[in-house]
Amino acid sequence: MKRDSIYYQIFKRFPGLLFELIDYRPEQAENYRFESVEVKETAFRIDGVFLPPEDVKPRTIFFAEVQF
Repeated sequence: MKRDSIYYQIFKRFPGLLFELIDYRPEQAENYRFESVEVKETAFRIDGVFLPPEDVKPRTIFFAEVQF
């Protein structure tokens, strides 16, 4: 969808927004990177994924799906 790219750009530029929405400290987002990930099957694409650094424990991954 066309508007999915809007949310991708918002979260890519301001990853702390997700952490505010889920009531986590926004500064936790500083070490995460936000990517769009495609899952094998019949090409199911997730709007975005917040990936933590490799060396952080526990490695909490957040999946973002935005719907209107």
